[in-house]
Amino acid sequence: MADSQPLLGNRADDYGSTTAGEDGIIERIPTPLGAEEGEEGGEDIQDGVLRIEAVSRLWTKRGLMIAYLGIFFMAFTTSLEGQVTYSLSAFAVSSFNKHSLLSTVYVVQGVVNAVIKPPMAKIADVFGRLEAFSICIVLCVLGYILMAASRNVETYASAQIFYAAGFTGLQILQQVFIADTSDFLNRALFSSLPDSPFLVTVWIGPAIAALFLAKSTWRWGYAVWTIILPLAFLPLGLSLLINGRKAEKLGLVPKRRAMSTSSSADNKKPSLSTAARNLFQELDGIGILLFSLGLSLILIPLTLVSRSKTGWHDPHIILMILSGILLLVLFPLWESHAPHPLLPLELLKSRTFVAGCLLGFFYFAVFYIAVQPYFYSYLLVALNLPVTSAGPITQTFSFASTIAAIAASLVIKRLGGEPRPKPWIVFGATIYTLAILLLLHTRKRGVSEPVLYTAQMFLGAGAGLMHVATQLVVQAAASSSSNLKGRNRHQHVGVATAAFLTLVQVGSAVGSAVSGAIWGRLIPGKLKEYLPEDAKGEAGKIYGSVREAVSYPWGSPEREAIARSYQETVEVLLWVALGGKGVVGVVAVGWEEEGLKGKKVWFGCF
Repeated sequence: MADSQPLLGNRADDYGSTTAGEDGIIERIPTPLGAEEGEEGGEDIQDGVLRIEAVSRLWTKRGLMIAYLGIFFMAFTTSLEGQVTYSLSAFAVSSFNKHSLLSTVYVVQGVVNAVIKPPMAKIADVFGRLEAFSICIVLCVLGYILMAASRNVETYASAQIFYAAGFTGLQILQQVFIADTSDFLNRALFSSLPDSPFLVTVWIGPAIAALFLAKSTWRWGYAVWTIILPLAFLPLGLSLLINGRKAEKLGLVPKRRAMSTSSSADNKKPSLSTAARNLFQELDGIGILLFSLGLSLILIPLTLVSRSKTGWHDPHIILMILSGILLLVLFPLWESHAPHPLLPLELLKSRTFVAGCLLGFFYFAVFYIAVQPYFYSYLLVALNLPVTSAGPITQTFSFASTIAAIAASLVIKRLGGEPRPKPWIVFGATIYTLAILLLLHTRKRGVSEPVLYTAQMFLGAGAGLMHVATQLVVQAAASSSSNLKGRNRHQHVGVATAAFLTLVQVGSAVGSAVSGAIWGRLIPGKLKEYLPEDAKGEAGKIYGSVREAVSYPWGSPEREAIARSYQETVEVLLWVALGGKGVVGVVAVGWEEEGLKGKKVWFGCF
């Protein structure tokens, strides 16, 4: 029947030849990726992969449309939630009189985001897509509950671990599902579907946040998503559940192997301890712990040093940083012998891959120094903008980067043939630099909102162009690399993309830590210097709460002193960001397109 054909293209080339009965249901399981003649890996197919291969052939046009509608509902919900909670986060930490620790929250998010993508994709392969999606929903809900109920900044920051793991997991799983149900030709376009809600939510999210602040509290701005997100997941969840049950009844998938991480020649049920050990090994649990703890122990103290009475002489801070350095030294030593490394060191032999990761690391670090996490607070305090204006200005970056990425994807697909990503990267880097220079121009009183929007638009467009082209060139270099032994072409691309996205998120964590260190070092001293004598005693409260800062009337001596402190500090942040942008420019102009000449590559998301 026509209704039983896949909606997004025939994937026989991906999975091998199949035969279909009159009702369109396959009569044998298609050959998995990596099992083709001459490729390795066909003997070790995991339960989650086997199930999705069978389920993918059972989609009807109507069923797949419902599933993709579910993807859109989830993407819209997480996008809107991100816009709302971003506008609330400064008020949340301010309620604990710890506004300066906003950067600590972003560091925690960045570290979790850096390490969660590869393990979450692996969990989807081991247990199944439905199970992985469900785990992420539970993690997000747990994060929302902890944030809404938090009574101190420690609980609020700890909640970011669950929230960031769930949120980032949903992002990668949406891309995995799209890869499961689309062909290579259409994948680049459909992979942009989860980003499309940004075109709308960037404008309505801050208004909703302002409504929560005016009519309720910031806590309800987190609590409502404990209900909304699970409801948004229902269409996709039910679609995967129904098709999975159908595949089981038809005998198209084997029975689950009780947490076994791979298929085996015999059907012996592994013990719980053996299964858990196998899963921990395949997820590179030791590598994840070394990498995430090492980064955290180095970066988080940078955001806390200003709150220590002895500063850099605090033995706890010194011990944390030295411990972090030790763990990061041990990380590559472990990865060189790990059976399933988080970041395969063989990739570093490719100059193109290294250059791409340097670009991703630095342009994300630059953004988190220049804009996150304090630009929003700067708009509220130093420019006296309301939440309904400050929110859309800061989130214009997401709007512009989404449009630029989609446009670049379409143009690259339309051009086809030999890829030439370098012009896109150089052009994006140039726009990025102009945006930071324009942001420097905005650090004065009376700057107009259109100028602020324009700066954010340029910044987002430059980032979008660089990200699309850089990810493409990293994937292409990996697919042509001879350094990754024992993996087929598809595995090369997946490993390289996961490593690239991991290092990009590390850039965001480093940028947040740098901005936090500068903010904490400069703001307290400037407030004590510029505040009137009768208000100097309130410097601590003003430093710790954005609500306290905006409570002083606009134009009063106190507010003028606060605004000046913010403006001078943000100017320093921008000059530091401009220095980092210099590295991006050098790499963008100087690298060679190794491994790309004469090759046709596919473009898509991991």
